[in-house]
Amino acid sequence: MQTSTQTRLALCQIDDLPVGLGRSFEVGETPIAVFRTRAGKVFATDAFCPHKGGPLADGMLAGDQVVCPYHAFRFDSQTGECDQANVCAIATYPIDVAADGGVFITV
Repeated sequence: MQTSTQTRLALCQIDDLPVGLGRSFEVGETPIAVFRTRAGKVFATDAFCPHKGGPLADGMLAGDQVVCPYHAFRFDSQTGECDQANVCAIATYPIDVAADGGVFITV
């Protein structure tokens, strides 16, 4: 029986995340994109679009969706589901922001 362990890791401070944009991080060997919406929500997804490998941190935000900069495919921030048929979803990762502004990811 295989067990998985989750680890909570510090990424940055909230002020390191530009409002309305994304930023790339390497978590271990996994590239991750972290976003801060204009409404203040912080979320994390895979760093690349499964369609053509677009760097999602370079994409725009449309509400709670990340828009791939290559072909404008949209991915839901909570589920990772794509708005286009036959495109794989991306992984999403739990993020929390501490009272002191520290941003943490669970992987």
